[in-house]
Amino acid sequence: MNIQNYGWNSRLEEQWSNVDHTDHVPGRIIADFGQKVRMITASGEIWGACSGRLRSELINRGTGLAVGDWIQVQLLPNEDKGIIHGVLPRQTCISRQSAGVSTVEEQIIAANVDILFLVSALNDDYNVRRMERYLIMAWNSGVSPVILLSKSDLCENVKLKVAEMELAAPGVPVHAVSASNDLGKSLLDAYIKPGVTLALVGSSGCGKSTIVNWLSGSNIQHTQGVREDDSRGRHTTTHRELFLLPQGGVMVDTPGMRELRLYEDEGGLALAFADIECIGKRCRFADCKHEGEVGCAIEESIRTGELDQKRVLNYRKTQKELAFQARKEARSHARVTGSKSKERERSQVRNKWKKDIEID
Repeated sequence: MNIQNYGWNSRLEEQWSNVDHTDHVPGRIIADFGQKVRMITASGEIWGACSGRLRSELINRGTGLAVGDWIQVQLLPNEDKGIIHGVLPRQTCISRQSAGVSTVEEQIIAANVDILFLVSALNDDYNVRRMERYLIMAWNSGVSPVILLSKSDLCENVKLKVAEMELAAPGVPVHAVSASNDLGKSLLDAYIKPGVTLALVGSSGCGKSTIVNWLSGSNIQHTQGVREDDSRGRHTTTHRELFLLPQGGVMVDTPGMRELRLYEDEGGLALAFADIECIGKRCRFADCKHEGEVGCAIEESIRTGELDQKRVLNYRKTQKELAFQARKEARSHARVTGSKSKERERSQVRNKWKKDIEID
């Protein structure tokens, strides 16, 4: 098995030479099933799990393993298994806020991805405002986003939809494709090269698994139809998995997202709404909140039609959401830090008490 096909390169080789890898071999996580992962090494595919020490380190750092991670693996003799002892530094990390939790927790979708296909079907799934949120996630992760408008055979005004999406995503490639009618495949093949890792994200039923099968030329992913009344699909993909493509390169398919809760902002908001940020610099006052103040360039741009009001409203909403989450995370961190400080104080008192007893 040649792990170069899965993206191993000279940069990773240099990282590998700088870690203690005695009795370990490099590998990559290609599927995540919760407690266990599937990984690829030069010996082939095997099952793996973290060592106790690595598991404790990951818990302390508030993170975990992810599909796409490059890892240090101890192969177990005569077994189709291995123990993971370390993770090489990630070049990119796609994540969102975990759903259904009261605190701000990161859920990693995939690691070490080069190009992220943001998929939206040209049926009732089509939503420009949601795509703006996907773009923030992409820019925050450090990957290069590409927007795919799938199921173009179901749309009568494809050019209009592409133009609309291009306005909402300045500088980001937008491609309309149809796997069922084999339209636009050559456009996507241009991104698939040896050593390149791609990933697909989108809502349930948008056609991600169908695209994986289409690009691979085989049915490597199970697919299902969507409900005709609302164009929604079920979670065909139930776990994250990485597939080797015949053109070279690998692709990560992910479960559909019913909602995208952004984890934190590392400049993605400014990049996704670069046009608004640029116009905002023309406001009369530096601290303008763009909500009706005198001399607000953004309000003026809405009046003249230079900016779409719905886009500006989404910008404001997302800006407030990220600010709220940052405050919530800061409060959570303060509580944890305070608890640790109190525990240290109690520990110091206990140690002093023990010493006093010993002296007596």
